Amino acid sequence: MTTVGHFTPVSSDPRPELDHHAGLATVLIFFGLLAAGLAFAAYSLTTDISAAGDVAIAWLPYILLGIALLIALGFEFVNGFHDTANAVATVIYTHALPANFAVLWSGLFNFLGVLFSSGAVAFGIISLLPVELILQVGSSAGFAMVFALLIAAIVWNLATWLLGLPASSSHTLIGSIIGVGIANALMHGRDGTSGVDWGQASKVGYSLLLSPLIGFLCAALLLLTLRALVKNQALYREPKGNTPPPWWIRGLLILTCTGVSFAHGSNDGQKGMGLIMLILIGTVPTAYALNRAMPVDRVTQFAAVAHVTEEALLGTGTGAVPADPRQVLSEYVRTRMYDAAVLPALAGMVGDIGRQVKQYGSLARVPMQAISNVRNDMYLTSETIRFLEKDEAVGLDEDTRANLKAFKKNIDDATKFIPLWVKVAVAVALGLGTMVGWKRIVVTVGERIGKSHLTYAQGASAELVAMATIGAADLYGLPVSTTQVLSSGVAGTMVANQSGLQWGTVRNLAMAWVLTLPVAMLLSGSLYWLFATLF
Repeated sequence: MTTVGHFTPVSSDPRPELDHHAGLATVLIFFGLLAAGLAFAAYSLTTDISAAGDVAIAWLPYILLGIALLIALGFEFVNGFHDTANAVATVIYTHALPANFAVLWSGLFNFLGVLFSSGAVAFGIISLLPVELILQVGSSAGFAMVFALLIAAIVWNLATWLLGLPASSSHTLIGSIIGVGIANALMHGRDGTSGVDWGQASKVGYSLLLSPLIGFLCAALLLLTLRALVKNQALYREPKGNTPPPWWIRGLLILTCTGVSFAHGSNDGQKGMGLIMLILIGTVPTAYALNRAMPVDRVTQFAAVAHVTEEALLGTGTGAVPADPRQVLSEYVRTRMYDAAVLPALAGMVGDIGRQVKQYGSLARVPMQAISNVRNDMYLTSETIRFLEKDEAVGLDEDTRANLKAFKKNIDDATKFIPLWVKVAVAVALGLGTMVGWKRIVVTVGERIGKSHLTYAQGASAELVAMATIGAADLYGLPVSTTQVLSSGVAGTMVANQSGLQWGTVRNLAMAWVLTLPVAMLLSGSLYWLFATLF
């Protein structure tokens, strides 16, 4: 480049500078936060175990616990640099923020999104797993399940990242869960389709299928609306050099990047939290199987609701409580085949749970040897009620349904909780993952979807739709893919702007989308069979 006097001409290339290397201070902060997060998790874990009086009889379960937690946090770390690149691609390619600052900013709001998440998505993911494996999560089969689905998800995420393909981490994890369910059913001589809650899987599948279509259509419509209302033509042309956008569109881009990052943390971070809770419940049930922090004054209410619900179910006149109500409910949850023994069996379980909680006075006083059974009874009862609510073959009056709903809320509060340290550990893993390896996916989203450079209006439209879609999914407890929503939104704006699409990239994205589910199922199912056989 030549100079005239002391002036240096500005490059007209609109592509952003992506090759800034992290300074020593950034590296020290990165590893300092990583060490602090791991230290806080280890301290909290040992404190909880000590407070619960859980004394190790053998080292092996705790070694497996440590390995499983590191793999689960590794999944969230990979999720960070695989998915969150989508949140920063638009602000980087419109020069709204410098690349390094955008990545740090996104990491911070991913961290906050995890901390303020509701937990609904976490337990929605867990409900896809086979009930019999959840009830024996501390066994060798339970560990095989957790290791198989996490390792399969990490392998596929890394493979697509190496190819620069914005594939979906949510899609991958759900495929891994389905693969484990099918493999478990086949290994027990049953039809593979019986190993999965297909109702819940369909609900999740629809959200994953429809969210990119919503992203494409809504981003395209939003851009067309913007063109009709705002006549500043600079918004619809590629940036000149590294010129930032007008202040108001720049503020909108930064706001939507922040929103997508927060929503991604809130939605995707919960998947890791749900799996970590399964690991903790299986390994140290005295500390984590039941919510020991539940107030004592809730016990009287709990017992009263249980008694009323038991009486209402017995009043349906469907028969006496069977000799083994757990077996009846387990069979119903597994097959979803309703018969007359289900309601009396449920009444027996509800009454037994209520009497046990009343007897012990609080969840913190449940004896060590009884904790796993109490939790399993609560989980099995909750799942039974969930299926009964959807089962048209069950004719329950409104009062009985209301009682069941109230009792389900009580037992869910006792079993479906996430300690603060788990949220912090996942938040640190996801936030730090955002700062590593983001360039590959950013380049794909910013340069390789459309035939022209991303404009200011396109970036704002795609990010705004992604933020709203992911936020709404989190509100309803549905897992969606940040990757699919944002990349399809960019594609929609390219079509609306008549910029054209790079069909090679679109074809690769579609292929990754189609292959993710079967590949993840095959990987996790094979790994589950291997681990279950070895252990």
